Amino acid sequence: MTALDARSGPTTALRFPEGFRWGTATAAYQIEGAAAEDGRTPSIWDTFSRTPGKVRNGDTGDIAADHYHRVDEDVALMRRLGVTDYRFSVAWPRVQPTGRGPAVRKGLDFYRRLADTLLEAGIRPVVTLYHWDLPQELEDAGGWPHRETAYRFAEYAGIMADALGDRVATWTTLNEPWCAAFLGYGQGVHAPGRTSDLAALRAAHHLNLAHGLAARTLRGALPGAAEVSLTLNLHAVRARSQTPEDLDAARRIDAVGNRIFLDPVFHGRLPEDLVRDTAAVTDWSFVRDGDLATAAAPIDSLGINYYSPAVVAAGSSESPSPWAGAERHVRFEPAPGPRTAMDWPVDADGLHGLLVRLRDELPGVPLVITENGAAYDDYADPSGNVKDPERVAYLHAHLAAVHRALADGADVRGYFLWSLLDNFEWAYGYSKRFGIVHVDFATQRRTLKDSARWYAEVIARGGLGEA
Repeated sequence: MTALDARSGPTTALRFPEGFRWGTATAAYQIEGAAAEDGRTPSIWDTFSRTPGKVRNGDTGDIAADHYHRVDEDVALMRRLGVTDYRFSVAWPRVQPTGRGPAVRKGLDFYRRLADTLLEAGIRPVVTLYHWDLPQELEDAGGWPHRETAYRFAEYAGIMADALGDRVATWTTLNEPWCAAFLGYGQGVHAPGRTSDLAALRAAHHLNLAHGLAARTLRGALPGAAEVSLTLNLHAVRARSQTPEDLDAARRIDAVGNRIFLDPVFHGRLPEDLVRDTAAVTDWSFVRDGDLATAAAPIDSLGINYYSPAVVAAGSSESPSPWAGAERHVRFEPAPGPRTAMDWPVDADGLHGLLVRLRDELPGVPLVITENGAAYDDYADPSGNVKDPERVAYLHAHLAAVHRALADGADVRGYFLWSLLDNFEWAYGYSKRFGIVHVDFATQRRTLKDSARWYAEVIARGGLGEA
């Protein structure tokens, strides 16, 4: 295979280690479509997106990028790019519609075919079991604030391990449990749209428990060489100043944004300051004996999703807030520098800082960048080209930050660009484009953006700059 031709972006020569995994990533609800085909039932995102006022322009994932019917075309695109790995998620309600009981054969067959097509193209399939599409029936029974959901997730993990264990060697239990818990149950801007600090904290704990139960299930069902991981969107939090008040604001966000997952998963404990910060919300009595030991089931790597940093100061946040226990103590400040179409600041130093922090705090834990990318207002010009120099610059800066972290001793094993395709961008609907492949949603025509051609060259040379 040869890389696609492109000559855009800076040219500083930075080589990555031999065997570094070059990938791209997607999520089921954002690209698959076929929302009611072959036995699939509604997820919380189907319900949420059909609720007036929840998603921009009333968009839904009913069709999305129609990946369910275009697997061959999309894998062929990946092959042209030269990616070594493809990270995709399984739609839980496509394979286990009620969230309990037997699987649907046609749902399993779709993912078997996807995995087989990837393997035939020389691409390693990387499975994420949960990327936010909880079966609606489980939400109706209580959702993630309800303890039983964790056990249903472990059962589902076992079904998928049995179905794909002979094809897939890398498994991620959860993607960004912080978003699932705090945006979905605390602030209500994501599905299922609840607004309760207590529900968010209960959900966070049960997601940790679900991860541990699923990791244990996967270990028992998969070949010994299989990799089990977890992906977190850790927050690169900076205090506005070095005053005690601003530093305490940063500590509070680090507790409820980062250590609420890091401490249970890697140390089998809850952060003591988080428990103090949230005492007015809960006494944490929903944490039962043995839960934290279960959450700390060993994993083979930690996935990091990073887009932008956060600057905080003493103050108060709007309500409802995703920052349970911190709303009345923390204000978010605008970060300097250029911004993406999401109005997110561009700052690759935040990624470097996270990787160095994890190098120090989690020695011996391999790291993988499982999502990194940017939305810009790009479009196909009259000649059919999609020029996106801002995205190329963003990706270059962040890959350079990863390279710098490697040089500083961080054990980073791979980089998965978000995203392969323009897609349904959650509450923003189809108004934001993260893909390196442009999708005309009216025709489903795929067009490689300049960033795709650039990334193909990066992969071909094993790094940044001249070959």
